[in-house]
Amino acid sequence: MTTGKDLSTLLPLLLFLAVMLGIGFLVRYQQRAGLAKDFMRHYFVGNRDLGGFVLAMTTVATYSSVSTFVGGPGMAWQVGFGWLYMAIVQVTAIFLVLGIFGKRVALLSRRFKAVTVVDIIRERFQSDTLAALSAFIIVLFFGGTMTAQFVGGAKLFETVTGYSYQTGLAMFALVVVAYTTIGGFRAVALTDTCCAIMMMVGIALLLRHILDAGGGYDAIMTHIETRHPEMLDPFSAGKMPLGLYFTQWILVGICTIALPQSVVRGISYRDTKGLHRAMWIGTVVIGLMTIGVNLTGILARGVLTGDLAAYGSVDYIIPRTITATMPPLLAGIAIVGPLAASISTISSLLLVASSSIIKDVYLHWKESRGEKVPDQRIKFLSMMITAAIGAIVFVVSLTPPSVIWLINMFAFGGLETAFFWTLLFGLFWRRANTAGAMLSTLGGTAAYCLTQGLGIKFMGLHQITIGIFCSLVFFLLGSYLGKPSDERVLQEFFPED
Repeated sequence: MTTGKDLSTLLPLLLFLAVMLGIGFLVRYQQRAGLAKDFMRHYFVGNRDLGGFVLAMTTVATYSSVSTFVGGPGMAWQVGFGWLYMAIVQVTAIFLVLGIFGKRVALLSRRFKAVTVVDIIRERFQSDTLAALSAFIIVLFFGGTMTAQFVGGAKLFETVTGYSYQTGLAMFALVVVAYTTIGGFRAVALTDTCCAIMMMVGIALLLRHILDAGGGYDAIMTHIETRHPEMLDPFSAGKMPLGLYFTQWILVGICTIALPQSVVRGISYRDTKGLHRAMWIGTVVIGLMTIGVNLTGILARGVLTGDLAAYGSVDYIIPRTITATMPPLLAGIAIVGPLAASISTISSLLLVASSSIIKDVYLHWKESRGEKVPDQRIKFLSMMITAAIGAIVFVVSLTPPSVIWLINMFAFGGLETAFFWTLLFGLFWRRANTAGAMLSTLGGTAAYCLTQGLGIKFMGLHQITIGIFCSLVFFLLGSYLGKPSDERVLQEFFPED
């Protein structure tokens, strides 16, 4: 059991962070020729040559976050098996995003040299206003997501190691911003792979020690059946109503296929064989992680047997379980997993956010005025913007908000509302047009944020249902009433029709 500050708890994390930083420098060195020749393609999409395994792992690591390992299993500890049944929909996420958008995005991005998701939106709808709006929404909601990751990681660090929240926050910010800024997309993809592996190691270690501390699976289940029988009920005696299942399946399942940080992975893979391999590997890995981490939260009931008030909030359940069941060195190894989920998400979002500012706004504005930006200036600005966004999120995170998974889910919902129909209809429906995409993105996102802010719900369902429905209605109205897309664009996107 860990108690107070112990250097042996800190050592595994320091070693892991050193490896992450080393990968950033190594990638920078290996890609120096490519970065000098075509900085944008190498820095933001890794020269489009990811293999199947790395593509799978970087997509898994980007989709997973600190709330997956802290807030989620904390809720499972409180609710029971109903939370696991709800979360299981996430198993389909990687298969769907790569299966639906992967090949389509790859072909289109190569056809007109797109580097970002916003590049594809601009080309499809021929609207600089829509592209600028999309970039703004990406940066805005990514800021919220990254804040949640920093806060969750630093809270976990503080609880398990005994060192201060600010110390952990500074360490993560320095390392993740440094290797992302230095190495770009390829460094992010490779570090994501290491992070995904460490996530699985962390789950396995913690699960084993929970079982040992609780006297085995049968003993823990007997305790739950006797003291908390509602945890065995799929609806958890009213804590998991059918409406919550429905909205969470939309929020963390179906609609996640349109998250920009996941869709952009489709621009980066090498070939179709690698894509298919990534779909299967990613599905298996995310399945093991989803089931494993939520089952760990449920079984922690056999170790932390008090009321929630004794532990503060659900965000502290897993950190306190680690300190209660594991010796210092193993606790240090165990926390690398959830912290890896945190920094892998941050690095991916940092890169997409900076590309939205540099490529989608600044460079396009310069090009529209007939001005050519020197490669050295592009390189300097890309790295500076990446570092600046990370620094801003770090400052915001110094005053931590509470309940990490709620912050994360709010950002998820905003991104899904803005991009789900725009990407789905834009890439697969000829009738989709600029008016529909603009109304959907602006109106849907506004409806989602407004109902979230005012606490308005329909039939008790999460506001994502309102946002997605309004977004759909606006898109259909605009598409049927607005001006059709240019025939040249339709031939580019639907050449076989």
